[in-house]
Amino acid sequence: QVQLVESGGGLVQAGGSLRLSCAASGRTFSTYAMGWFRQAPGKGREFVAAINWSGRSITYADSVKGRFIVSRDNAKNTVYLQMNSLKPEDTAVYYCAADQRSYRDLDIRYLEVWGRGTLVTVSS
Repeated sequence: QVQLVESGGGLVQAGGSLRLSCAASGRTFSTYAMGWFRQAPGKGREFVAAINWSGRSITYADSVKGRFIVSRDNAKNTVYLQMNSLKPEDTAVYYCAADQRSYRDLDIRYLEVWGRGTLVTVSS
């Protein structure tokens, strides 16, 4: 099973930017769809963004569309989440997730392998 390690979280002021990274183990990362989710204090986990194995299919939650960008570097086994124009309501633990079904169409229901998360705090 692929293992995922997130990094890049921290404290930032509203309007600022952060880039999260998720490093994956294993040789088959390039065949997996990847995604980002977040969980704010006292709330459930919510979908943020996902990218298919080739990078040609991407989807975002409405709440981050136009502000966040998901990308991947298959040579580095890493997926990224560039977060711009951050708002206090973006404060959450951000989790990376993988769909281990190789070369499949993007379907966030299958993003079932999780990292441990990285905390993003946006101050007002």
